[in-house]
Amino acid sequence: MSINVAIYIFPNVEVLDFAGPYEVFTTASRVFGRRNLGQPVPFNVCTVARSGEAVMARAGLKVLPDFTFQSCPEPNVLIVPGGVVDAELEDNAVLAWVGQVARKASITASVCTGAFVLAKAGLLDGRSATTHWEDIAEMRSTFPAITVQEGVRWVDEGAIVSSAGIAAGIDMSLHLVGRLAGVELAQATARQMDVPYHRDACSS
Repeated sequence: MSINVAIYIFPNVEVLDFAGPYEVFTTASRVFGRRNLGQPVPFNVCTVARSGEAVMARAGLKVLPDFTFQSCPEPNVLIVPGGVVDAELEDNAVLAWVGQVARKASITASVCTGAFVLAKAGLLDGRSATTHWEDIAEMRSTFPAITVQEGVRWVDEGAIVSSAGIAAGIDMSLHLVGRLAGVELAQATARQMDVPYHRDACSS
């Protein structure tokens, strides 16, 4: 059975924060499909937003979401990217939806400042997490119940995974492909994308 991966998008979302994971999971399914003709692909990937209207991402890219909160198929994996998240942190409907999905999903993951959304939803209390290097100090001061790590590409806490800034979402997503569908497919996906495949979360 294919794994449903939902990527939340919102106004001023960082483009690579959501597009990088989207590319990783869709490429993984494409690579798998070439090697396993007729078999179900490992990942069904979609974007989801609060409404069905076009979302203006950071730098002006317009994105039409596949689903709304109400119509989205139940995700097995939820990815919350970053960007300018101030409005998301004050939106109770967004925080409630993220928390509700996280309770049922196998994995809830963040990219960059998306970690602040997970934190505000109460998903990171008592856990380790990371975010963009520029926001490490703010996360530590705002959410003292979180052990904030720096100098890593991602932090895997099992059901909750967080990644550092922007392009680190690609590394984290390849890591998740390895977790969910095997290291061989993760390596093949990285090769297809012509990006490094990091077996550990260290930044060096």
